[in-house]
Amino acid sequence: MSFLDDEKWTGRIWTGSWTRAAGGDAPVVEPATGAELGRIGVASPEDLAAAAARAAVAQREWAATPFQERAAVLRRAGDLWRRHADELRTWLVREAGSVRGKADFELHVAGQECYEAAALPSHSTGELLPSEEPRLSMVRRVPAGVVGVISPFNAPLILSIRSVAPALALGNAVILKPDPRTAVCGGVALARVFEEAGLPAGVLQVLPGGAETGAALVTDPHVRVISFTGSTAAGRSVGELAGRHLKRAHLELGGNSALVVLEDADLEEAMSAAAWGSFFHQGQICMTTGRHLVHASLYDEYVERLAAKAGSLRVGDPATEDVALGPIIDAGQRDKIHALVTASADAGAKVVAGGTYENLFYRATVLADAGPSVPAYEQEVFGPVAPVTKFSTLDEAAKLASDSEYGLSLGILTADVHRGLRLAERIPTGIAHINDQTVNDEALAPFGGVAASGTGSRFGGPAANIEAFTEARWITARGDVASYPF
Repeated sequence: MSFLDDEKWTGRIWTGSWTRAAGGDAPVVEPATGAELGRIGVASPEDLAAAAARAAVAQREWAATPFQERAAVLRRAGDLWRRHADELRTWLVREAGSVRGKADFELHVAGQECYEAAALPSHSTGELLPSEEPRLSMVRRVPAGVVGVISPFNAPLILSIRSVAPALALGNAVILKPDPRTAVCGGVALARVFEEAGLPAGVLQVLPGGAETGAALVTDPHVRVISFTGSTAAGRSVGELAGRHLKRAHLELGGNSALVVLEDADLEEAMSAAAWGSFFHQGQICMTTGRHLVHASLYDEYVERLAAKAGSLRVGDPATEDVALGPIIDAGQRDKIHALVTASADAGAKVVAGGTYENLFYRATVLADAGPSVPAYEQEVFGPVAPVTKFSTLDEAAKLASDSEYGLSLGILTADVHRGLRLAERIPTGIAHINDQTVNDEALAPFGGVAASGTGSRFGGPAANIEAFTEARWITARGDVASYPF
């Protein structure tokens, strides 16, 4: 029997056991071939309400579990990602359209997220404060309660586990709503890992569903914190709904990140970083390099080299071929990408590589002369498209890079690291890399964007995770009962 035996989850959701979903079921589709890989249960709002009530009860017992036992569950979960890597990799390739290297990266990060989270239960849970009164005064960090996690399709395992693992480690219960398009590798896989790791029933529940189920998760009175990763448009709706219900919402949203190439950059070295930043996982990454800002003295050669690199990248089914790019997740996303490329060409950009597709396989695309007013430059494409424009001065580079509603990631390529750091200080983003492209992730590093890219660094490292998934409680203790004027 396989680790992700579909006889268990077909038409079901995970509520501490595999339960028939009131919302029916939906096909799990392989985007590269259109083949049906199974059928996943689709949670209804009624399923969600029952799960939240169950989670609220399970959370109290889990929070009272000795810290070393919670840590042990997280360590065992970390080991399981490696133990079952072959089967899990296959699902990431077939269901999410990941090339093998991207699937391996997700599995590595999933393990690291669990190992890092395993250190949280023994982390300091508060601090002593001075007081004007004769009393002991302290702040204690306590679990938030039930945490709702809403994760997307593009990196389904990473973008689920990076909230699930620390939230569980800190004594919370979690309800995970993965995108139905990647409900197995972004949902079922986590349910099975934590089930085998010994997590008590009801502490983690996995309920794939659509927008109606997501809204029910945000509004349920048992759920106190929402951790959402997805588009900026959806994030605005989640944040607004959470605000009306007086809940904290951690929003990790879209991006249109710039790679700034200064005049002293080595173009031969730059090409690998530039191509990876725009074409990794078909550009379906929030941190994707969406704008290449290149010094005028290097511009023509840069465009020529990047176009050649794009043309050399093989596109195909990652389950059967050794390819650099797999499929776009579905036809709707492919059509959006192509509409932006076509509109950009109409606006004056030159398609110097790619710009075509077959089925869901979109070729790596380079757009020259694609500066402000070109749609693919101004908007998040979420596809394998590299718009390139030029600048002449550092002031112009800083202005171009900053002139975006987004503020997620930034890359700067230069022979002078200190100059790169100084330039980065002028460009507001949540993440910045000198001499690297924009797509990076480590479990111990705080992750998040500013402006339309989200509400700041809400994941990664003990400080950000404790802030995200606990509440601060002020506690005092006196030797004698306090007396007052009346």
